[in-house]
Formats: sequence, structure tokens, C-alpha cells
Amino acid sequence: MNADDFPTPDVDVESVDPESLKDRIDAGEDVTLLDARMQSDYEEWRIDGENVTSINVPYFEFLDDDIDDAVLDQIPDDREVTVLCAKGGASEYVAGTLAERGYDVDHLEEGMNGWASIYEAVEVERYDGAGTLLQYQRPSSGCLGYLLYDDDEAAIIDPLRAFTDRYLEDADDLGVDLQYALDTHIHADHISGVRDLDAEGVEGVIPEAAVDRGVTYADELTMAEDGDTFDIGDATIEAVYTPGHTTGMTSYLVDDSLLATGDGLFVESVARPDLEEGDEGAPDAARMLYESLQERVLALPDDTLVGGAHFSDAAEPAADGTYTAPIGELVEEMGALTMDEDAFVDLILSDMPPRPANYEDIIATNLGQNAVDDEKAFILELGPNNCAASQNSLAGD
Repeated sequence: MNADDFPTPDVDVESVDPESLKDRIDAGEDVTLLDARMQSDYEEWRIDGENVTSINVPYFEFLDDDIDDAVLDQIPDDREVTVLCAKGGASEYVAGTLAERGYDVDHLEEGMNGWASIYEAVEVERYDGAGTLLQYQRPSSGCLGYLLYDDDEAAIIDPLRAFTDRYLEDADDLGVDLQYALDTHIHADHISGVRDLDAEGVEGVIPEAAVDRGVTYADELTMAEDGDTFDIGDATIEAVYTPGHTTGMTSYLVDDSLLATGDGLFVESVARPDLEEGDEGAPDAARMLYESLQERVLALPDDTLVGGAHFSDAAEPAADGTYTAPIGELVEEMGALTMDEDAFVDLILSDMPPRPANYEDIIATNLGQNAVDDEKAFILELGPNNCAASQNSLAGD
């Protein structure tokens, strides 16, 4: 049943926009959600939080005039309940049927699609290089990106195609010219925005080491090799080759202060090694990742900040609200970073989460082998990123 097929409720139902719902959750307010999507969609991806109570009752349970009492008994009648679905149509209908029965309800505008449109920019306060560094955060999927600006220039690291216009608008608001759009690797969980930004006059940059995976547009962009530098005002971004998660994985050292590690190292875990060569190639990739972490990442000064391309529900933000942490702190808190190679490999192969939804189609799109329009691209990347090696935090173990 499509969202447009649901009848308009006979009672007025208030709606809440996604940003307002997130503000309530971030403020620590107790929030109760009734998720009306199918159980399989709910189990794969939903809105969670310490102060969030989430209930899953599929919309079809509310289609009959006589709703089963066992269904209604699941809905709290002593508090406000926000109903949500995929796009907003089913949730408005379900909220209306509940409002007719005296429940205090509203519904989430545009559903989980609206939730996926939230994209926030937070300043990395501990960054002490030249210029200002912002971390973009997409809470629906845990995707992170970085905008560095100094004087009248800027660069974006790991941009998302869905927010191409946002980067250009932010640069315009800051009074800077977006010079570079750099990808750390061929992503498996979201559609890259590098080519779209390049089409808008921004110099697109991808790792040279990623080309052999089958990139079809390599001659249209700039290739970044280990040690290459890109200047933004008085700041310098240096490419640091760190294979493991993928053979082309390349981190970017932002003015010797923050290492944008892509999917190599996160504040709560390390990369999963199976998205390029599958289970058979995972052990070799894990050993490659171990070498990259030990010889390239951990060799940097302890106060160098690490900022990955993702965060999971297990991650804890820093005091400034960003998902960044000094290397020295991660070494103290993450036992995986002090293990010998065999123990490290055994650990990260032992508890990998399900692979990202649609990851093969997303990789093909990012390689340029599969062309999709903006709507299809947005749908492909809905859901959790699942790029870390563990479903739980490895920090503090």
C-alpha cells in the first residue's frame, strides 16, 4: 500500500518535523515512538536512544474498523506518542485512528525518509590546525564528513551525494570557495558526492589506489597518492595510505591535527575487512588493516585527533558533540589497538554485523558502473552503515 493510498483521518492530527523530534531526543526528553513499518524494516533500522521507547506495530493492524484489543493494549495511553512510518502516509492514518480513540498522538513528517534528511554541522573544537574544521553528522545512518575552511578556501572530505547542494550553500554562507571534494575510499554504505561536486566546479579527488577496483571515471578526477598534499588557505591536507577496510583506503591528515580515517578507525571500533573481497579475503584484509593501524595511524603523535567516516549507536560523542578522539585515548581504551596481529585478526573476524543494506549496488554506483537518479540513490543508502568490525563498542574493553 502506497502512502498516497491511505485515507485522510477524520480528526486533525498534528505532525512533528524530524529536526524537532531530534531536538527533543537530544535534550533528554522521554520520547515514545510507534513505528508502523513492517517488522523486518523495523529490526534493520529504527530511531533509538537511551530516552526513546520504541514500539513496532505494523500499519496493517490498524486497517480494520474494529482494531484488536491486543494491538491497542501495546499503545501507551498515559503519554504522547509519535507515530512514524517510511514516508509519512501510513503514520498519519494510524495516528488518526488512535486519535479517534482518545490517544495523545502526533506523527513524524516524511517518516524515516525525513529522519534520513537530517544533516548537522558541528565544530571540532579540539582541532588546532589552521582554519576551522566542521564535522557533518547524519544521525540516521551514522555517516560523518569534514569541512575544513581557512581564509577564503574550503575542502570537504567524504561528502554525500544527497547533500551536494548543502555543501555549496554552507560554503557560500561562510564566504569561502569550495576547492576540493575528497573521498577516502569507495564507500559501501552511501552514494559519494565527489562526482556531483566536481560537476559543480569543485575539484573531485579519489585515492589512486582505489582505481583498480573498477572506477570508470578516474580520468575525470584528481588522483590522491600517499603523501600528496592539498592546500586550503594556510592549512594542508595530506593523503595517508591506510589500506585494510578496502585496498584503496586513504586517510587525510588535516594540518597535522586530525586524521580523517574514513572507515579504517572509528572512535568506538576498527573497520570491518570483508566488503571488498568477501569472507575469503577478509583475513588478508584484516592483516593489512593491522599493519596500517600500527605503522601509519598509531605512529602519529598521541594528541592527533581521529575522525572516522561513521559512528554507530555504541559510539560516545566528545564534549564538543563530535565523534572524534585523540589517538592516545583510543590506544588506552581500545584493546584491539594493542593486540598482536593474530589476536587482532581473530577479534575483528569474530563479531562482524550484517553487511550494509544494498552495499553491492552502492559500491557499483560509486565505481561508476551503475547509474541511478537522486531518488534511487537516496533509497539505496537508507539504513545503518554497519562498516565497523563489531556490533558493539571495542572502546573500553
